[in-house]
Formats: sequence, C-alpha cells, structure tokens
Amino acid sequence: MIGDASPQPFWLDQPSAPSARAPLDGAVDADLLVVGGGLTGLWSALLAAEAGKRVVLLEGERLAFGASGRNGGFCSASLTHGLANGLARWPREIEALERMGRANLDETRATLARHSIDCGWEDTGTLDVATAPHQLPWLSEQAAQLRRFGWDAELLDEAAVRAHVDSPTYRGGVWARDAAALVDPARLCWGLARTAEAAGAAIFECSPVTQLRRDAAGVRAATAAGASVRARHVMLATSAFPPLVRAIRRYVVPVYDYVLVTEPLSPVQREAIGWRARQGISDMANRFHYYRLTADDRILWGGYDAVYDFGGRVGPERDQRPATFELLAEHFFATFPQLEGLRFTHRWGGAIDTCTRFSALWGRALGGRAVYVVGFTGLGVGASRFGARVALDLLDGLDTERTRLEMVRRRPLPFPPEPARWASIALTQRALARADQRAGRRGPWLRALDRLGLGFDS
Repeated sequence: MIGDASPQPFWLDQPSAPSARAPLDGAVDADLLVVGGGLTGLWSALLAAEAGKRVVLLEGERLAFGASGRNGGFCSASLTHGLANGLARWPREIEALERMGRANLDETRATLARHSIDCGWEDTGTLDVATAPHQLPWLSEQAAQLRRFGWDAELLDEAAVRAHVDSPTYRGGVWARDAAALVDPARLCWGLARTAEAAGAAIFECSPVTQLRRDAAGVRAATAAGASVRARHVMLATSAFPPLVRAIRRYVVPVYDYVLVTEPLSPVQREAIGWRARQGISDMANRFHYYRLTADDRILWGGYDAVYDFGGRVGPERDQRPATFELLAEHFFATFPQLEGLRFTHRWGGAIDTCTRFSALWGRALGGRAVYVVGFTGLGVGASRFGARVALDLLDGLDTERTRLEMVRRRPLPFPPEPARWASIALTQRALARADQRAGRRGPWLRALDRLGLGFDS
C-alpha cells in the first residue's frame, strides 16, 4: 500500500515539469542577487525585475526543490500563521496585518491572472475540524475571531460538517470560505520563474552559493563550480537549508514534515466522502493533519509527525521515514474508513524552516547589503510574496507601512544552542502529545513557554 509509492513529491512528478536551466558559468553583475529558487526567492526576483532592477537568481538544486515543492499547496491570507497566533503576538497591529494579508492574497490572485500562470488556483477556503469534544469550544472562538476581522466563517455542528466531508471522526468544524486558496505549488514556482525571466531576470539552477562576502561594489557570491556574481544587494531566501550568514542559525531550525498522496478516487469513492466544495482541511489537534484534494481527485495527506534531528541536519536521507508513513496511513483510514484499500502513489518528506513565533522574520547582514526572510513554519505559500515585498523594501531603504510593522522590526526569541536546542524541542513535542491525550490541558512546560512568549501550539 505504501511500499510501492514513488519516493518523490507528487507536485514535482509531472510531465509538464520544465527542463533544468543551465548553471551559472563565469562572472556576472547585477543590482540584486537572489539566493534560493523557492517561492520567496521567485517572488523577490519577479517583483524586483518588474521594478527595473537587473536580477540574478541562483538555485543550488532545481526550482521548487525544497519546501516550496513539498507542501500541501494551502495559500493562506494569514501572514501570522493563523489569526490566533497573530492576536497573541501583535495585538496592536493585527488589524493592519489582517488587512495586508487580505490584500496580499488578492494581489497574488491578480498577478497569476495577469500573467496567465496556471497553478490550479481554487478559491475553496479552509475547513478546520474538531475530532474530540474538548476542541469544540476552540471552533466557536475561532469562528468569532475570523468574523471580527471580516472573514466569511461558518461554524458547523457535527451533522453539518459531515454533510460537507463525511468522516466518523468529525465533531464540528469552521469553514473560512475566503481566507485561503489551494494551488499546485510546483506549477506556481515554474510560472513565477517564467514570468520573472520575461521581466528580465536571469535564473540559474544547480548553482549552489558557497561563499558570500562584501566587496567595494556591494556583495560578491561564489558558486561551487567557480562562477561568481557581483551585486549591489543580495536577498537570501534559503528556507531550512544551511544559511550563508551566521545570524539565521539562531532563529531557524529545520523540522521535517511527511506527506502521502493517494491514487485518484473513483466516482464511487468521491461520493462516499462528499467533499464537493473541495476545501483544504486541517484538524484541531496539536499534532495535526492537513489534507486536500488534487486536481485529479487524489487526496494529499500530511502532518502529525514533526521531526527534528540533533544538530539540525538536512539531507536527502531524511526525506523518507517509513514509520511515519505507516502512521500517516493508519490515521488516513481511521479518518476515511470508507476508502479502505485505496493505494498511495507518492510519499515524501522535507524540511520546514521553523522559528519560535511560527511566522516570517527578517534580518540584515553584510553591513546592510544583504537581507534575509525565513521562518515561515509551513505556511509560506501565500506569505512568501509579502515576505519578499518587505525584504525588497528593506534593501531599498524604504520607510513603508510594511517596514514599520513590529513583526518586521523585531525578530523572535532565538533557539538555544545544542544540546539544549534538541532537548527543548523534544520536550515540547512530548508535551504537545500529552496535551492532545489530556483533552487539551497544557502541562507545566507548555505553560512556561506560553509565559515566555513562545506559545508552541502546533
């Protein structure tokens, strides 16, 4: 059922996948060097090229190789990893953050339409479901918060939520109709790359940057093959991968997430579960699942396990984790017993750039010539465009409503060094699991984190 599934991301396994672009050869000059060919880097390249800058983007592997091609394709309006997280951390500016988040989603949709980027965009919204009685009050609170900020949110009882998607595990739900869309994230990356190139950006793949230093003109970057870029500024969009500037290591850890994708559902199987509105779904547990339908009616099913290895190691040997895949499959059929016997065709894992506040952070390096944006913690498909826009403002020295945000000006609490880093993450994960088993009651460790402003809740 799982053993013969392809060990690669479903999104990248498409006949329409583009051929590899050539690596950088020789030396080039640019106004802006972008390091990283995921969504943040590609949005940066497109926005800067459209503003008339000479842009060079270097990707060490292939475009969408990292988290941008391994996620669930939930394009959320939230810039703060959910409204509740934003309210807890930036209550004085949450009105502005929600307004900017709505505008960012609208502008993303408009950009894709203007440039005819076909990434399977679906304005389905999201459905958060309660699978235990203690989670029902959380749904009511969530619906009220969403409505307070103008979102179209419907609170659903057990009968109503199962009329949408029929699972015996559901006790209730909240459908936020306009707070997110679903996309094919790889096709989104490929479309942004083509559009950035049409605007004048130069994109090179298989060109890992191994050295970054200041020089008289600004910044000089060297690749593993000996090519180089001299640029006035550099934008670092390296996600969970080993960073080129030391400061990022303090704030971001790579946490591995794992995903299964099924074979296409038959018409009978689709009828058995309903799901006619095709919402993206998440459950309300601390160790939660997220899932959705693909364009050809497969089910993408991920989440639950979040794995951090001592020292923050990242590598292809960690992309496969059989025990987690088995556990995910067990949970899948507990959620949809009417689909028993359905096969999985793809299985993969990948590193998420996680920070202590769960949402993007910005910083400067190399005397202000470099800006980085990282730490999206798994909700970067939509927020990456905003992250790129802010980073470009910072590089240009602009005083904007975006750059004045406390969220932008202040970085989160850093993680402690090893071995305290590994121990604290492991302790937190165990405490979250216990909270799920104890009707959501948070023990002493989680309450201490709440007091420190870390507030781990997922």
